[in-house]
Formats: sequence, C-alpha cells, structure tokens
Amino acid sequence: MEFVRIGDKVISKEKLKTQIEKILDLRVKGISQREVAKQLSLDRAFISRLESLGEVRKGSRIAVVGFPVLNKTELENMLEQEGVEFFLIFTEQERWAFVDQGTGLQLFNKVMNLMAKFKGFDYLIVLASNSRIKFFKNIFDNEVIGVEIGQSPIEEDKVVEISTVRAIIHTIRRLGCREEKK
Repeated sequence: MEFVRIGDKVISKEKLKTQIEKILDLRVKGISQREVAKQLSLDRAFISRLESLGEVRKGSRIAVVGFPVLNKTELENMLEQEGVEFFLIFTEQERWAFVDQGTGLQLFNKVMNLMAKFKGFDYLIVLASNSRIKFFKNIFDNEVIGVEIGQSPIEEDKVVEISTVRAIIHTIRRLGCREEKK
C-alpha cells in the first residue's frame, strides 16, 4: 500500500482509487450524483468536481432499450465496454415478469420512471419490433434510433446483431465530436 503524508494526515492512495472507482461505477450505472453522494456519504459537489477533473470530452448521452433479446448477456457486456450510461434489456420471460410484478399502479409508476429517465438522454437506441420503435419515436423528443429485430408482435427472444449496435454507438460518438468542434 502506498501512503502520502500531507501535514499531519497520512493518505492512502489505494483507498482514494477505490473510492473513485466506486463513484464512477455507480455513475456509469445511471445513478445520479445526489444518490451516489448519499450512498457514499460524500458531497454531491465533490462528485461533480471529480467528473470535471477527469472529463475528456462532453459526449452525447446514450441509452439503449431492447426486448425480447436472446443474446442479452453478450449485448449488455458490449454496452458496458462501450460506456453506455443506461440500458434496459429484457428477454421475453423477463419482459412478462416486469409486467406481472406488482399492481397496475406499481407498473404504471415503473414505466413513468423509465420514461422520465429516457428523456434525459440525447440518443435512445431501441431494439424491438417495428411497432414498438414507432411508439418510442412518437413519445420521445430525443433522437430515437430503431433497430428492428422483428415484426410485431414478437413472442420469442431474438438475436440482436452486436456489431450493428456497436457501429451505431460509434457513429453517435463521432457525430458528437464533430458538433463540439463547431
């Protein structure tokens, strides 16, 4: 373990690195600065300053929603590797479990919370049926990019082409870099 002395204090560099990793992991998962600060007993302003210190560029915020997806784990791994801030991927079974959990009011509240979350992103990539993509495009003001995985109604899990989604993410990021240079 490496320590640094600053006046009367002895600081563990490892402890600092571990805390920073926790903060960043939670933020990447879409947890707000306020919630991260609360969970880790920190000031929200500290988290904001930390992010500013490490910021390389401001990029377009991307969220991905997809259902029903057969290769869910592979897709989620790629989205994590690409640093996508928020994603919600369901298999057919998980989609029905989401709908069947709780009361109608609880489902309504969950859907409304998700809709509010989606509105906070610049781009929303939707991996779904043709009718679900149309639904998302009609509801959201942000840029909705649809990847049709089947005609509605889809009743079984479908394979999502990982390279297609990755290419869309890379294109969005390239566009974001061009916009910043203007």
